[in-house]
Amino acid sequence: MLIGPPGSGKSVVGALVAASLGVQFTDTDAEVGAVAGKPVGDIFIDDGEEAFRALERQAAAGVLGEHGSLRERGGVLALGSGAVLDDGIQRLLDGLPVVYLATDFGTIARRIGLDAPRVVIPGNPRGRLRAMLEERRPVYERLASITVQTDEKDPEELADEIAAMIGAAP
Repeated sequence: MLIGPPGSGKSVVGALVAASLGVQFTDTDAEVGAVAGKPVGDIFIDDGEEAFRALERQAAAGVLGEHGSLRERGGVLALGSGAVLDDGIQRLLDGLPVVYLATDFGTIARRIGLDAPRVVIPGNPRGRLRAMLEERRPVYERLASITVQTDEKDPEELADEIAAMIGAAP
């Protein structure tokens, strides 16, 4: 399981780790988009965060649940950045190897495009991002069995590091 903030590399690195280990890769954001028939960003805009979170819970439970799940088959899951706030999802992660892709605010801002000078955008997106990271960081840290710092590393380097750690885990 890969957890971490938006822009930490869960989707890209997760696919590389799964390929390296020869296992299935699943991305809950992709699963949610497929079920809804539209991109995750559009779900937030059109239907609201609550609707997105319900779909996300359903996707995570389907992948992590007891029957035919990654828990039984093995695999790599990129879990949406806010999914860890759900108590039910936290329980599903119990006992699984959870890798937290720790990423500093400046790196995230750069990766998601909030580092460039812009026209002032009402609502202070950088401030909201910083607050979101501060809210979620303790949860990521508590759930993680492995923490990997992603700053200054390319996806291939991260994937190799994680695959080696997971492969060495009992």
